[in-house]
Amino acid sequence: MARRPLPRILSTGSAQIARSRELARAQLTRSRELARTASDSASDVLHPLITITRGLRRLASAGRRRWAETPKDKRGPLLFLVASVILVVALVPYGPLLAVITLMAAAAWQGRDRAPATPEGPDESQTERLRSLYEALVPYFSAADDPAPLYTHGGEWEKAFPEYEFDGTSRISSLLVRYPAYFTDGEAPARARIEHLLTAKSGRGREYHFAWDEEGNELAVSVLAPLPTDIAAQRFVTTPGETVLGFTDPTLVQRTLPLAHGAQRRDVPPVVWRTGIRSTEPHLLALGQPGSGTSTLLRSIALQALQYGDVVIVEGGGTGEYACLTGRDGVLAVECGLAGALASVEWAATETERRLIAVNRARQAGNPPPEDTKRPLWILLDRPTAFSHLAAADNRKDPQALLQVPLRHGRSANVTVVVAEQWDALDALSDAVRQHTRARVVLGPATAEQLRTALGAPPHTTPVADVPPGRGYARLGTGPVHRLQVPATPDPYDDATSDAHRQAVLELLPERTTPVEAETLGRREKADQEPEPVPAEAVVAEAVAAETA
Repeated sequence: MARRPLPRILSTGSAQIARSRELARAQLTRSRELARTASDSASDVLHPLITITRGLRRLASAGRRRWAETPKDKRGPLLFLVASVILVVALVPYGPLLAVITLMAAAAWQGRDRAPATPEGPDESQTERLRSLYEALVPYFSAADDPAPLYTHGGEWEKAFPEYEFDGTSRISSLLVRYPAYFTDGEAPARARIEHLLTAKSGRGREYHFAWDEEGNELAVSVLAPLPTDIAAQRFVTTPGETVLGFTDPTLVQRTLPLAHGAQRRDVPPVVWRTGIRSTEPHLLALGQPGSGTSTLLRSIALQALQYGDVVIVEGGGTGEYACLTGRDGVLAVECGLAGALASVEWAATETERRLIAVNRARQAGNPPPEDTKRPLWILLDRPTAFSHLAAADNRKDPQALLQVPLRHGRSANVTVVVAEQWDALDALSDAVRQHTRARVVLGPATAEQLRTALGAPPHTTPVADVPPGRGYARLGTGPVHRLQVPATPDPYDDATSDAHRQAVLELLPERTTPVEAETLGRREKADQEPEPVPAEAVVAEAVAAETA
């Protein structure tokens, strides 16, 4: 059976509809162009009137400010002077006309557009810098099989760099880089090569932040402003269990702290470390070179911890960095010798076991934990590997071996361990310290490989070689890597300390409750006595069994 042809109205209807749509779209475009042209013409014609009106408004505002600044006792003579000038102008031939002309000229001068004309596009030197950067990226972002390559030698850099900004020295301050989809942006070595190249070509000596958009195949490069180094130690607005390690950029932190900076106050984003029973990173490890600020970080932590808890300090360097805390309220011990360090760490392990047993017994009885187990206990160790060598030479136990109980069970017992060590002694740290210190801080200059080893992830910024003391990176557990600047907390007994920073630290120190001589004599007597053996494994096993029951 032959098919009958469709009616003409049905076969040509779709074409007519499409044609009508095109006509409507063309009319809309033409009307928009006419409206834009009319508005541009009106603005050109009315530009003098707009300028004069703006100038009159500015002159009126200046007159009101002048009248408000004039004292009340001088406003009468000022009014008389203005009235006299108006009368003279009115009586002079052609005076009103000349006054109007002068007023219009002054309004036109005041209403002119004072904004400097910004040049469109980069200048010659900036264009040459962008072209050089484009040529340097060609070997990394091009492939021989690409039919329409975005990066070719002598190609158009405008398509690869759609957004860019320069600073006052004609160096790149912000750049958006587009790259082909076949680039392996999910591999760390490939990213590192691109970041190193962009850092070298954009200008060394600055810190760059790299934001990779893998979905859109774009890389946003921005220059980070230096972190403030003039923030002194002070009482931070935090809750119990929160410790401010330092300050960072506002990109990854949604919280700010009000800080006192001289007579002013400002809000700065902090890096807050949460400790206690519900903490996921109960212990911290700080690494750095000599003079990088690890002792400053420990002093800052100690001053904050003394607000709500007790502190035991073990210093392996023997430089007396913590002498200002000796005998203070809440400071249980400040040890610099091997005998005192062993006694203090052993007591901390025994105290951790006692707290575990007390908490377990209270839970079994259905009672809240005892009050003596709720007060936080902080164990701060600065360079503990120095005691390891001394203990091996004297055939004594390594103090790091005694840290296993506080590190493993410290969170349940409200005990926090903070260890600061130098890079050259990193291999001498025990496995317990490495495994249980999930909060990490790296201060001072460090290579990308050192940062990756210590923090577990590379930072999103480029490390620089010359950094101020207390400057580095921090990572809490599996969180992001933050830039960090530790608040200035120097030794107040150091002659090189400024008066402002010395006074800030002295104001935060607790009252001295134990004379220094009596405390030193008591530590010597305690070190001379033979400590009683404590069955650590049996007590911990009993505590764990009781908790399981």
